[in-house]
Amino acid sequence: VQLQASGGGLVQAGDSLRLSCAVSGGTFSKLIMGWFRQAPGKGREAVVSWSGYRTYYADSVKGRFGISRDNAQSTVYLLMNSLKPEDTAVYYCAAAPKTLDAIVAGLSATFDYWGQGTLVTVSS
Repeated sequence: VQLQASGGGLVQAGDSLRLSCAVSGGTFSKLIMGWFRQAPGKGREAVVSWSGYRTYYADSVKGRFGISRDNAQSTVYLLMNSLKPEDTAVYYCAAAPKTLDAIVAGLSATFDYWGQGTLVTVSS
């Protein structure tokens, strides 16, 4: 499974941005998709996990971020609204086989496949 993330950039606080993650080499409908981020000097943070049954969001982005997927295009999107400077990070998309354990684990699921990161910078 290969993942290709795109859509990062420099925005101002309060702006919106949409990240895309194109998936190839696997059966898209059998994957759980997730987005993670890593801010400068910090560890990686799980942002959202989507299985088609449940969606899990980190508390830091609830109400501001959303995830959607286009099965026909094998693409998942991270919709980011009301961006804050603390959202500045490299964002990664990831995928995991859709197992019951992974669905239940939500943000704690083990993601086996990772895309390259895309940098989002939010200026104040």
